[in-house]
Amino acid sequence: MINRIESLPAEDQQILYDAIPYVTILVAGADGIIDNSELAASEKVTHVRSFHYEHEEWMDYYKKADQGLHERLHELIDQLPRDTEARQSILSERLRKLNGVLPKLDHRHAKHFYDGLVSFAHHIAHASGGFIGWLRVDEQEAKVTDLPMVKPVK
Repeated sequence: MINRIESLPAEDQQILYDAIPYVTILVAGADGIIDNSELAASEKVTHVRSFHYEHEEWMDYYKKADQGLHERLHELIDQLPRDTEARQSILSERLRKLNGVLPKLDHRHAKHFYDGLVSFAHHIAHASGGFIGWLRVDEQEAKVTDLPMVKPVK
């Protein structure tokens, strides 16, 4: 799959690779608090998907996304506004750019990417709160976990 991504313009490639940290911070910060457990879940899910994922053609994508993810997350946290509404607005706008990139991929691959990104968002949302950190997604997180700014690929 990585070859298909590499055939895209550099700007489009960057939009795909930035999706992981953007979704992480969007979901983790929806309640106004970016919890370390949410960041750790993001890193863990990305790492696991780099060697074990139901859509094998995307494992190389996750392998590349995994490289430097920790640093990228903290860089973005430092750069983005601390105000929740402002940060969420910026991240939503950046993720909206996927709507111009996904149609450039083969439909099946675009669907796998989209489904994987939504699944990823749900993993982050479940990483904090509730009983021992699981089973609870707060109202603010619930509003963004289905990534309403990205058009579903069906």
